[in-house]
Amino acid sequence: MKIVIIEDERDLAELLAFNLEKEGWQTIIALDGRTGFERVTTELPDMVILDLMLPEMSGIEVCKLLRKQERTAAIPIIMVTAKGEEIDRVVGFEVGADDYLVKPFSSRELLLRIKAILRRSNPEVKSDKCLVIGSLTIDPSRHRVSVDDEEIILTSTEYKLLSTLAERPGRVQSRERLLQDVWGYSSDADTRTVDTHITRLRGKLGAAGDMIVTVRGFGYKMECR
Repeated sequence: MKIVIIEDERDLAELLAFNLEKEGWQTIIALDGRTGFERVTTELPDMVILDLMLPEMSGIEVCKLLRKQERTAAIPIIMVTAKGEEIDRVVGFEVGADDYLVKPFSSRELLLRIKAILRRSNPEVKSDKCLVIGSLTIDPSRHRVSVDDEEIILTSTEYKLLSTLAERPGRVQSRERLLQDVWGYSSDADTRTVDTHITRLRGKLGAAGDMIVTVRGFGYKMECR
């Protein structure tokens, strides 16, 4: 697996690379946002570790641009930053980050987050039968989602979130349950993570996004409308 590390602190970038390479993964380091964006678009890695505050181009801008391009739209992104305010986490998720880590963090925590995302990207296929709900079709064998036969490009996290709701039609899923089942987080994690990803998912699905129903004060459910 190939991982691009976009981090302007050279010592931290090299430490991350060292620990990831011990796991058998190939790493590429970029010390500014513009170079990092270029390396991702040319190398097409399996994952990106992206600092928020970068010279040349911010991590937010890099994330936005990667999500706009079809070739890079589904590459998992873990955003890392020294900022820990809720608004920074929300902005990171709104522009398409799959996960968020606040510095300082341990190598073990980063590895756990990476492995959790990889599990979402390469799920065990329980059935190769397509799941059809209204105009929405989920093909687990191809890891493909379409609305009215038009393919919708989702990140691995968005796909897992949608599949989890679709596999439990009509059943209300609490935010805490979704955090556990999709992200693998404990119940004391920030539930705004779920809300932000639901908003992005609805936007990508268009009219079909209305099938994801908010149950006020509790969570979400999928209903055919």
